[in-house]
Amino acid sequence: MNTSHPNTRLRSSLLLLALASALSACGDKEQTPETTAADVAAPASDAGKAYVSNQDGGVSVIDLATLETTGNIDTKAGGPRGIGITADGKLLITANKDHGNISIIDAATGELVQHVEIGKNPEFVRVVGEMAYVSFEPSSKGGPPPKPGEVVHEEEDDDDEADEPARIAIVDIKQGKKLREIVGGPETEGIEFSTDMSKLIITNEADNTVTVHDINTGELLKTIATKDLGVRPRGIKAAPDGSGYVATLEHGNNLLVLDKDFNVVRTVATGEAPYGVAYNRAGDKIYVAAGKAKTLEVYDAKTYDKINSVATGDRCWHFTFTPDDQQLLLTCGRSHEVLVIDVASHSVTKRIADKQLPWGIITYPKSVGSLDMPS
Repeated sequence: MNTSHPNTRLRSSLLLLALASALSACGDKEQTPETTAADVAAPASDAGKAYVSNQDGGVSVIDLATLETTGNIDTKAGGPRGIGITADGKLLITANKDHGNISIIDAATGELVQHVEIGKNPEFVRVVGEMAYVSFEPSSKGGPPPKPGEVVHEEEDDDDEADEPARIAIVDIKQGKKLREIVGGPETEGIEFSTDMSKLIITNEADNTVTVHDINTGELLKTIATKDLGVRPRGIKAAPDGSGYVATLEHGNNLLVLDKDFNVVRTVATGEAPYGVAYNRAGDKIYVAAGKAKTLEVYDAKTYDKINSVATGDRCWHFTFTPDDQQLLLTCGRSHEVLVIDVASHSVTKRIADKQLPWGIITYPKSVGSLDMPS
C-alpha cells in the first residue's frame, strides 16, 4: 500500500524532471564543436600554441595545454620549411620551397593574408619586430654574381647566375613587401643577430664559412673559415648574455664557439651531424640536435661539458622550448613525429604523430629555440 502524500509524489516528479533537464543541458555542452579555421589558429591559451612547418603539408597547430594537434593551416604554397611569428602573435610566416615565396598568415583565423615573392629555394626564416629575414638561393639569369656583402635592391637584382651566393631577403611583414637583399655565401643556412641588432651573422654551408654583415648596409664585416674546424656550418645562436655565439658544424661533428668579436674560442665534439642549436633561457645550457646520432645533446654553457643525451628519432633538426620552459618540442621529420621532452629529467614524455615531414617549430608566446627567440 502506497502511503505517500500526493504533494510529496508531485514534488518528487518535478525534481526528477528538473534533474533530467539539467543532465540533458550538460550533455549538450559537452558535445565537441566542429573544427573551423578559427579554432585551428585560435589565440594562444594560457599554455600557448606550437606551430610546426611540414614540408609535405601546411602548418600543424599543437595546443601546449594538452599537447595535442588541434588542426592544420594551409599555406597555399608547397614545401614550407622555415617558420616565424610576429611579436604580437598575429602573423605567421613560412618559407615555401616549391613556390619561391613566403606565406603571411593571420594566426587568429588561419587564413592566408598574402604571398611575398622571395626567390629560388627559400629556407630559413627569422622574424624580428616587423621584419622577416629569409635565406634563399637565386635562380640563374646569367652575368657576373654580386660581390660578397653587397646589398642588392630590387631594381638592381638582374645579374644573377646559378652558382652565385645565397641571399637574405629582408621583408616588411606589415607592408607585405621585400625591401632589399643581403648577399651571403653559397647555401646560407642559419641566421642570427648580434645582441645590439647591428650585425647579421649567417652560416654558409657550401663554402664552410660564417660571415658577419652590417644589418643596415649588408657590408661584409668578417669571414670565419670553418674548414679546418669542421665543414658544413648550419645552426647558429647568440648567447643570451651577449658573450658570444655557437654554431653547429654538421659534417665536422663539432660545435664552434665564438666570442663576442667573432674570434674562434674552441670547438666542442658533438654527436654525428649536429644541426639545430639553442641556449636555454637562463643561458647556462646549450642544446644541440644531432641528426644522424639521433640524439638531443645538452652541454654546460660555461665548461662545455656534456650534461646529458636524449635518444630521439630520424632527422630531428629543429626544436623549441615551451613558453614556461618546462618542456622542449623537437621535430623529427623522418620518424614522422614531434617529440615532447621534459626539461628537468631530459626524458621523452610524449610522441605527437605528424605524417607530413615536420621541419621547423616555434611557439606563441615566443620562446627560445633553434628557430626563434623571445622578443
